[in-house]
Amino acid sequence: MLYYAYQAQSDAFSQIRLIAEALRGWLQNSQPLFGDGLFWRGAAAAMEMVSQAGLSHQRPDFGIRSVKSAQAEIPVSEEAVAVHPFCTLLHFRKEIARDEPRVLIVAPLSGHFATLVRGTVETLLPEHDVFLTDWANARNVPLLHGRFDLDDYVALVIGFIRQLGPPLHVMAVCQPSVPVLAAVALMAAAGDPCQPASMILMGGPIDPRANPTAVTRFASAHSLDWFERTVIETVPPRYPGAFRRVYPGFLQLAGFLSMNLDRHVEAHWKMFCHLVDGDGDSAAAIRAFYKEYTAVMDLPADFYLQTVKRVFHDYDLPRGRFRVHGELVDPAAIERTALMTVEGERDDICAVGQTVAAHALCQRIPAAKKFHHLQPKVGHYGVFHGRRWRSETYPKVKAFIRAQG
Repeated sequence: MLYYAYQAQSDAFSQIRLIAEALRGWLQNSQPLFGDGLFWRGAAAAMEMVSQAGLSHQRPDFGIRSVKSAQAEIPVSEEAVAVHPFCTLLHFRKEIARDEPRVLIVAPLSGHFATLVRGTVETLLPEHDVFLTDWANARNVPLLHGRFDLDDYVALVIGFIRQLGPPLHVMAVCQPSVPVLAAVALMAAAGDPCQPASMILMGGPIDPRANPTAVTRFASAHSLDWFERTVIETVPPRYPGAFRRVYPGFLQLAGFLSMNLDRHVEAHWKMFCHLVDGDGDSAAAIRAFYKEYTAVMDLPADFYLQTVKRVFHDYDLPRGRFRVHGELVDPAAIERTALMTVEGERDDICAVGQTVAAHALCQRIPAAKKFHHLQPKVGHYGVFHGRRWRSETYPKVKAFIRAQG
């Protein structure tokens, strides 16, 4: 019933947001009449804060229309290469074809849409042919399409890798590090000719035991039954995925916000002050971040619960017990695919040590084809987004990909 209560609250608050937006417009347009006083600016800023509050359940636009390459602007369009009920394989196709390394970015299937890795795509795109897993909001997937669990995720990644064909480089951002490593290991064990040339695992929980965080401690402290009773909800009838069991995005966002509540309150206070001071650019930067951050999606319950159990409770991958549709995953089977891991020094979600653990599991990859990068002064988000990602981490990722041919 929690989902129904949330929906009722959301519907009611949407009317308040509309009223606040109308008042904001009236206050700003009335400045010539009342003057540009602090009171009126503060009132307009307050109304804007209210109008911007709340969550969105629609995927934001990537907004990547062109890239600058060799001093020229090349138009970019989004092309659906493959469509699955739970995921679209998206190609950021450049109008001018170039001989560039092909990269598949596996975005997290988390409470946020794939647009969360927009910065990763934008950085790679000028010099790479980029594909992305664009996950669907589970509340929009009709029940007739059946379940989707962790095994299905791995199988889908394998299917996408085969469809794109070699040579291909696969980049897993955060949560997908486990299923991507499993997918590559299964392909290696089968002698699949489509094995990727390299895989880049960025801030992923390969072995959460290596350096527990508040997230991993919380997961291990609660039973699977507790998670199923507490956070699994049924989609209301008004949506295409009516009656599907999901982990709602609004619950996951609430958890993330509670971890650093003071930081988020401070950011919104700064945004209010920027609006009052007339600093539109600074306010816009904070607004853009939270517009993305508060766009949430629901996860299939089976996928979420299996991830909790197999990754954070049982540690199946580092213990050599991870199976996909009954087949044992052996990372030591990987020999041809080069491995790069990236961690953030201040990552409080997937701490230092959790991702680099992949190197010990992939025993047969030659040392010359392994590389680890610890990025100083960044948290989890900074591993794949922001100034340090662009200027410090990306050049090393680019060099690693080029080294694999």
